[in-house]
Amino acid sequence: MITSSNMRTTRVRYVILALLFAVTAFSYGDRVVLSIAGVSFAKNLRLDPLHVGYILSAFSWAYVVAQLPAGGLLDRYGARMVYGISILGWSLCALLAGLAGYLPVALAFGAIFFVRLLSGVAQAPVFPGNGRIVAAWFPTSERGMASAIFNSAQYFAVVLFAPVMGWIAHKRGWKESFWFLGLLGIMLTVVWFRTIHDVKRHPWIGETEAQMIESGGGLCDLGPGAVSVKATVLTWSAVGQLLSKRMLIGIYLGQYCINTLTWFFLTWFPLYLSQARHMSITNVGIYSAFPALCGFAGGISGGVVSDRLLLSGRSLTVARKLPIIVGMTLSLTVILCNYVDAQSTVILFMSIAFFGKGFGALGWTVVSDTSPKGMIGLNGGLFNLIGNLAGITTPIVIGYLVQKTGSFHSALIYVGASAICAILSYGFIVGNIRRLETTEFSAVS
Repeated sequence: MITSSNMRTTRVRYVILALLFAVTAFSYGDRVVLSIAGVSFAKNLRLDPLHVGYILSAFSWAYVVAQLPAGGLLDRYGARMVYGISILGWSLCALLAGLAGYLPVALAFGAIFFVRLLSGVAQAPVFPGNGRIVAAWFPTSERGMASAIFNSAQYFAVVLFAPVMGWIAHKRGWKESFWFLGLLGIMLTVVWFRTIHDVKRHPWIGETEAQMIESGGGLCDLGPGAVSVKATVLTWSAVGQLLSKRMLIGIYLGQYCINTLTWFFLTWFPLYLSQARHMSITNVGIYSAFPALCGFAGGISGGVVSDRLLLSGRSLTVARKLPIIVGMTLSLTVILCNYVDAQSTVILFMSIAFFGKGFGALGWTVVSDTSPKGMIGLNGGLFNLIGNLAGITTPIVIGYLVQKTGSFHSALIYVGASAICAILSYGFIVGNIRRLETTEFSAVS
């Protein structure tokens, strides 16, 4: 709690950001584990590509459906409690997925599918919670960097977890990969509750830092029970009013297109390396890390460039849109993999594509910049719902294209076309980027 004598210089917001990064990386580690284990998983269950696509999409079906309720819960009860319970929930799901490996083959498939649905529900608060915490803990001039850092955790997760999961799956078996994640998540839950608090109630923060955050545009009064911001009740009227704003529609559509690249990487990319490029499961884990490292570097770079453009006097619109458009243009190199044979060249083109994808992944920054007060969780949930429809469509569409054509050529063109759509969305639909005021909405609470 801040007192009049608590004037020391602190940097607690960076501790908060480091924990958001760690938790988000862990979240994506849980998402990518089935892709790595799926190389042997598919063989054991004798699954064709379309059925592999369905099981890879199981997480996203529930994840998408749970977005709006998660956003409403975050607005009503705060990120600390809702997000902390979320971490514990998906950790327990990982343990259950490992235990399902002891069931007969026919039952194991159904059990894992169901557990992945539960995991999708549990992880629904992650990104809306991240956006809410960044909006509270960071001034506008640091928000691009902060959002880019937690968003880039998805690439770091592949760098860290893909080789580890590949090694565990090769040496011990796929179910042990899930157990590793489950135990790690339980430990991370304890750290979360000890570290995360509201800005003005945090026991470690100095008054100088709190004042700097608030005067710079940080929405410090976002905790449960805050009197200055009234949370909007989750209703179809509230959702409809968000969907009535052209700027938000463009942002939502752009995120769907960007997430198509993300979900290709998280689901089919390891199988692409295994099936189309004939790599062993161990090499899949190793070579997956190179594009992921580039995506991580791109993610950090995009946020830094965006904030520097803002500090140099560029408008918020230019500072956010320019990195997105440049990044998506670089992502088009994914299509070039159709026209080369050398594995090293494929990895090079994929690395450029995912650097670009990371560089342009500023959607959560834009959500923090544009959400009306009292609707940050709800807007973040709707944004993530629409964006992660790609988590359903991408694995299934690619599975269908691979099964229909017998190759990944059409699949990579589909991924590249999504990057073009993202460029068009931000270039022609979004318009000027600004924070929406609650006065622009009729009463919805």
